[in-house]
Amino acid sequence: MSGTKMSDALKYEIAKELGVYDTVRREGWGGVSSRDCGNIVTKAIQIAERSLNK
Repeated sequence: MSGTKMSDALKYEIAKELGVYDTVRREGWGGVSSRDCGNIVTKAIQIAERSLNK
């Protein structure tokens, strides 16, 4: 089974929603805490699950 990369647009959209976009813009993704990265992944999974259930 091959994985699918999350689009940059989706990552930025979620980062904005979770309030970490400014950090990404200033420091890149490496400046985002592990906790916030986990929250981004969790949110992306929720979005994917919703789209599959439609």
